[in-house]
Amino acid sequence: MAGLAWKWPRTRLPVGASALGVFVLCWLYVFPVYRLPDEKEIVQGVLLQQGRAWRRNHTALALFRKLLEECCDPGQLFAMTKQNSPMGKNLWFDGELLYSFTIDNATYSLFPQATPLQLPLRKCSVVGNGGILKRSGCGRQIDSADFVMRCNLPPLSREYSKDVGTKTQLVTANPSIIQKRFQNLLWSRKAFVDSVKVYNHSYIYMPAFSMKTGTGPSLRVYYTLQDFGAKQRVLFANPNFLRDIGKFWKSKGIHAKRLSTGLFLVSAALGLCEEVTIYGFWPFSVDLRGKFISHHYYDNVLPDSGFHAMPEEFLQLWFLHKSGVLRMQLEQCEDPLMQPAT
Repeated sequence: MAGLAWKWPRTRLPVGASALGVFVLCWLYVFPVYRLPDEKEIVQGVLLQQGRAWRRNHTALALFRKLLEECCDPGQLFAMTKQNSPMGKNLWFDGELLYSFTIDNATYSLFPQATPLQLPLRKCSVVGNGGILKRSGCGRQIDSADFVMRCNLPPLSREYSKDVGTKTQLVTANPSIIQKRFQNLLWSRKAFVDSVKVYNHSYIYMPAFSMKTGTGPSLRVYYTLQDFGAKQRVLFANPNFLRDIGKFWKSKGIHAKRLSTGLFLVSAALGLCEEVTIYGFWPFSVDLRGKFISHHYYDNVLPDSGFHAMPEEFLQLWFLHKSGVLRMQLEQCEDPLMQPAT
């Protein structure tokens, strides 16, 4: 058999291909392939942890807040202010590689002097929109927090209030929502103003300077609320903060084109609040009992595939829960059938 070896045809790889092969082998050695657990494995892993008493770990929380402060300084950079974004300063869009903008007098006038939040916030609820909130009975627990943050202008009508509450101090609004749901505020602005009344005296947090296409819709929200004398006020996300938070989580192993709004908001809350409990952060199609649930508590519209890395984000948040940095509510808070009628 050994004598037959010389008879096999030999091939010669181009020099470039050989170099590429060596590079790939080295890359896999330094950065071995990580297999993300599938949905079933993650759900089973979480289920095994249920029933264990959760305790806040103040040491772990202090350490994590220190990391956030060093990388991203949420207390100072969460929103654009006259202090951190002076007139004439040049800033880069965090979602654009080639575009920057200079803060002129008109833009500068839209910012508060300093952050309007009374920091540190004490007890915060951060509410995602996951279908796991449906029939959770978590409304009263969510509203018991001192400060409630919500994602992407979610519905808070009577049919949902038992599960998600009604209290809001800050709600995010992606420009894409303004474009799709409210036609960029180019026609009926009153429909938008009426729709946000449910958020009472809240801040509407918008990434006006994340992508160039989002600047116009975000500014129209600001001026629309001002023109109608609405109770809500707009805070603009600082692109430096968004960029730094993205880099922070990428260093932790999240591989996505962009972080979800929910993870941005939880990250901010961990830097701004003394205690954080999160609700509705469950990106899977089944609950802990294997029962199908809708993607959102109000619909089953799925996100664009490949844009966010939701399972990876969940695992990071679940690790923080197990570490005592934040509390993730996944079980029912109350039996909805036992709640008093409102």
